[in-house]
Amino acid sequence: MTPEDREFTERKKEEARKKRRGPGYYRKARRKARKMGLAAESDEHAAQMLEERGIDILNDDVSMLDGGDEGDKVLKGTGSGALGQQDAANITINDAERLAEVHAIQRELVRRRRLRLGLLLLRLFFFVALPTSIVGYYYYTQATDLYETRAEFVIQKSENGGTLGLGGLLAGTGFANSADSVVVQGYLTSREAMERLDAEEGYRAHFEQTFIDRLHRLPADASFEAAYKLYKKYVKVGFDPTEGVIRLEVVAADPETSQRFAEALIKYAEERVDALSQRVRSDQMAGSQKVYDGAEQAMLDAQQKVLSLQQERGMLSAEAEIASQMNIVNALEMQVEVKRMSLAELLDNPQPNQVRVDALLREIKRTEERVQELRSQMTDTTDNTMSLAAISAELKIAETNLGTRQVMLQEALQQLEAARIEANRQVRYLSMGVIPIAPDVPTYPRKLENTLLAFVVFMGIYILTSLTVSILREQISV
Repeated sequence: MTPEDREFTERKKEEARKKRRGPGYYRKARRKARKMGLAAESDEHAAQMLEERGIDILNDDVSMLDGGDEGDKVLKGTGSGALGQQDAANITINDAERLAEVHAIQRELVRRRRLRLGLLLLRLFFFVALPTSIVGYYYYTQATDLYETRAEFVIQKSENGGTLGLGGLLAGTGFANSADSVVVQGYLTSREAMERLDAEEGYRAHFEQTFIDRLHRLPADASFEAAYKLYKKYVKVGFDPTEGVIRLEVVAADPETSQRFAEALIKYAEERVDALSQRVRSDQMAGSQKVYDGAEQAMLDAQQKVLSLQQERGMLSAEAEIASQMNIVNALEMQVEVKRMSLAELLDNPQPNQVRVDALLREIKRTEERVQELRSQMTDTTDNTMSLAAISAELKIAETNLGTRQVMLQEALQQLEAARIEANRQVRYLSMGVIPIAPDVPTYPRKLENTLLAFVVFMGIYILTSLTVSILREQISV
């Protein structure tokens, strides 16, 4: 090692020593120096003298025998120790006595170490081994065997295969029905589910049986909250949002009851899912059904109006009646024209037959009056009768309203069918992934695991307590 390295090492050692120095350090150095018979002027001088002799002030145990030349000087009376110069000559320590004292010190150290080891083992026995043995004894001999039934299910919804957008991308993932799954999870862990399970399957009575140990047994006079606390402990419901799977774990004192409780809870969950679906479907169908019912009633009213008009006016179709009247008028007008031609031929004769002429004139007049009467019936309205034009307009308005109502009824029917299809797509149903099957061996208690866990816990508590006590003792002693 080079001088520079040696100097650097010494400097580092000196810095380390300075860092751990404090008032307690110097007081302890003064006590050790006094014990060794060293004449120290101050606490710092005592620490320097001990460090020059290679003595660890904090850890090494020293006596007057460790003082070296200074101790000999004190014993011989040359120093300024507590014995004084007048008694130094009377103190002589030979090698045999020194060796005997060393052996005595060594025996004392061995005795102290054995005592400390015995006390350590005794503390470990009382604070670690004994509590662990009690815990192991309970789990192996006293604890009641409990059986756990597991089940897995998912909540699915009927979706259109052609759905586009973000909804179509999430349709096959667990995010599509995460809200429904969370609702079902909350329901299965609620007081409502526990109360129904107790009413239908006797949940509280099962855990009040006397063969169950005291730590797992439910007292006969237990409150509802105590029973609910036990329910939350033995009924665990977990939801995996990435896969959309709900995991159910039910614990009971026998496998058949555990399976029965699990099946009952799954039935309750399925009923709640059906209720959620029914509510959604009802909300979607209510508006469309109301519109369709209104359109249907309006169409029936319009049809009844047309029928009433036809019965009141005494005609099935105003257009057919007008066409019939117009045919009669046209025929009569043609007869008038023919008779006028015949009258003209008679009047062309130098001496026409007056009788025939008068007869033709009377026929023409009667025919024209009839034509005028028919035309008046089609256009003129009196107090007693309505014109064909008014009747036709009234019927046409009613028939037009009927046609409009029929179109509206068809549109409402299409909307109703579309809403029904959409409601069917919103149907949710519970699909089982893992059906509940009763186990043939008890799941709890895990005897070895629980015993080892108890050992680790008690050992950790003991170590932390011991460290805390040691630190406090050192601080107090310093």
